[in-house]
Amino acid sequence: MKDTLARTEEFVRAELMDESTGHDWHHIDRVRKNAKLIAQKLGVGDLFIIEMAALLHDIPDEKLNESEKQGWDKLLEHMDSLNLPEDTAAHILACIESVSFKGGRKVELKTIEAKIVQDADRLDALGAIGIARTFAYGGKKGNPIYEPEFQVRDGMSLEDYRNGQSSSVHHFYEKLFKLKDLMNTDEAREIAQQRHEYMAEFLEQFYSEWNGNA
Repeated sequence: MKDTLARTEEFVRAELMDESTGHDWHHIDRVRKNAKLIAQKLGVGDLFIIEMAALLHDIPDEKLNESEKQGWDKLLEHMDSLNLPEDTAAHILACIESVSFKGGRKVELKTIEAKIVQDADRLDALGAIGIARTFAYGGKKGNPIYEPEFQVRDGMSLEDYRNGQSSSVHHFYEKLFKLKDLMNTDEAREIAQQRHEYMAEFLEQFYSEWNGNA
């Protein structure tokens, strides 16, 4: 298992080395650490499944590939190279498939491992790190920092979520502020609440400065 984890870490590092949207290796490592922490505090879940799913969860993301199919092909090729038991590989892949927010879609998570990895990924979209990642991703996409005339979008299709008109500040309302209520575990909910409050304080200061209130 240690060799499999080491090979997977090397693979993910190489794939995401030059990533600048906030989905880089350091994001992956934080998700892995948070997932292991949640699992250990709750005393549940298969740590190998959790760590593998956390390491690989962004490899098939269409944002980071020419297409979703290309991303999944890349992931499946790596998984095949590991020669894992079929049920173990299937469990890891099922966790990865269920992680993404994708416009707020609701997917029934069938295992505690999937719930923990999803919580860990969502926690990294909150707090100080979440703020930094939001503006990094918005800049990479060419979105403005803030445009007051834009409307907050809700009930979006995946296409609208990925490509519709928005700003980095609007992203707080379209995704980030929803996450604390979407956590699966009590441990993650507690962390998310603290990070949610930090982001709300940040926006209060942002609007004050935006409006010229020195």
